[in-house]
Amino acid sequence: MSHQDAVTKLPKGFKTIASTKDSKLTIIEESKKKIYGVQFHPEVTHTESGKEIFRNFLFSICKIKKKWLISSEKNRLINDIKKIVQNDKVICALSGGVDSSVVALLVNKAIKKNLICVMVDTGLMRKNEFKYTYNQFKKKYKLNVKLVNASKLYQKKLINVYNPEKKRKIIGNLFIKIFEKVSKKYKSIKYLAQGTLYPDIIESRSATGSQSSKIKSHHNVGGLPKKMNLKLLEPLKEFFKDEVRILGKSLGLENQIRNKHPFPGPGLAIRIIGNITPKKIKILQEADDIFIKELVNHKLYNKIWQAYAALLPMKTVGVMGDSRTYEYTCLLRAVVSEDGMTADYYNLPKSFLDKISNKIINGVPGINRVVYDITSKPPSTIELE
Repeated sequence: MSHQDAVTKLPKGFKTIASTKDSKLTIIEESKKKIYGVQFHPEVTHTESGKEIFRNFLFSICKIKKKWLISSEKNRLINDIKKIVQNDKVICALSGGVDSSVVALLVNKAIKKNLICVMVDTGLMRKNEFKYTYNQFKKKYKLNVKLVNASKLYQKKLINVYNPEKKRKIIGNLFIKIFEKVSKKYKSIKYLAQGTLYPDIIESRSATGSQSSKIKSHHNVGGLPKKMNLKLLEPLKEFFKDEVRILGKSLGLENQIRNKHPFPGPGLAIRIIGNITPKKIKILQEADDIFIKELVNHKLYNKIWQAYAALLPMKTVGVMGDSRTYEYTCLLRAVVSEDGMTADYYNLPKSFLDKISNKIINGVPGINRVVYDITSKPPSTIELE
């Protein structure tokens, strides 16, 4: 299938119960011992009847009873946080995305007065997003939110950094240093709470110690420094995005935040391919703002798992009016997924692509070409870097 690997010899006592053209031993079983092997990923959304395979194994073969519900996990997580933290204070990295927002609300319910949420303005967020998020959590949810403006620091550290893994490491290290510095202003802060999800761990390192391949270092996992003064509190590290959204609903998180598309921790740093400059950040913020607003206006936003604009490092020749231009190329990406582990590109209508291309080129100085990414995951990842 996608990996071009195949088992070629049956173990003793096993028989084949399913096969494909390219993989003769696609599913094997040892019926007496009730051992089953599959040569594909039943857990990914691309697999037809994958959920049925798990359902049959769990309930028909293993005879377990269905007791676990995501909505009831809220109370377990709150109690776990209370046991871990006890009387210590927690500093929470709040970005305004669904993951960090759910973590902030969970920890707030568990320890209330001992929670300090910190929003770090890296200068790499979407246009106007930082201000909206701060107002919501400060006024609506009544959380103790502190602001740190570190945009100049991030830009300085990222000058002439082209390698995406190096970008992530720099951002991860700065991330921790800022929170450690803030934590010194308060007494008894021992924990840093953050919205790490299971897919972050899978792509950055193996969650179980297995030899799974590292795809890329998420800034809050593989991008963190080895030595830290704060202990990590990651209540969502065994959850997928769709599960976190359900948790958010049970915690009263508003739909505009709960249904927000995923946004990477390193922000626009990994959507500007190559070197990062203030000018490029401004160009990308404007293009991305146009793209997202048009998706909302055309009622497409909620049909898509994740959408964004990226700035490619190449410049191309164009013609605007009667003049020659030599500007950047903007790449648009929109995908559908259930958990972020696999994804298909969203088939945007041609009329929409025509409109958005013209709007970005005419409205954003510095861009004279727009392309649309039609690659699925795998073989590509959702983000470019």
